[in-house]
Amino acid sequence: MTEHENVKIIAFVGMPGAGKTEAVDYITQKGFPKIYFGGIMYDEMRKQGIEITPESQKLFRTEWREREGDDVIVRRAMEQVHHLIGAGQHNIILDGIYAWAEYKILKHEFPGESTVVAIVAPRHTRHHRLANRSERPFTGEEANDRDWAEIENLGKGGPIAIADYYIVNDSSLSELHAQVDTVLRDIHF
Repeated sequence: MTEHENVKIIAFVGMPGAGKTEAVDYITQKGFPKIYFGGIMYDEMRKQGIEITPESQKLFRTEWREREGDDVIVRRAMEQVHHLIGAGQHNIILDGIYAWAEYKILKHEFPGESTVVAIVAPRHTRHHRLANRSERPFTGEEANDRDWAEIENLGKGGPIAIADYYIVNDSSLSELHAQVDTVLRDIHF
């Protein structure tokens, strides 16, 4: 029996445009709470009066981690997870592990309760999605820069490489949803 009996945490990781948000939105529509890692950063940027742009995000993310440690976002997310557990929530979604440090802390904090799911898609597909999204669209150069920054500066490749499950999102939304449902059934979420 673990300290967090009956708790299940499903955490999504993937490169920008892979489909993490679509997968998370699909699950949250079923009534499960989520913690959005990017939202933690955006809240801090707003608190400090910083406009949210692709350039400011990259700079802020790097400087914030240098100042407060690579685990700053996951530490804040873990506080929110514990709050949700204390409020009686047992199934929790984490949207967007960004870094190797975040993966390690999640697996240490919730060793038997956390499942990491990598959403993957071909780079040209991801970049097309990023260029056409309504909120924060990226140019091709911005998408490339973001990919490189997440791999080189954050170590995002590690959590993707060692994920518990993989979903290839290169088809339709209904196919993505079907794959998400398969994972949810498999982990009894």
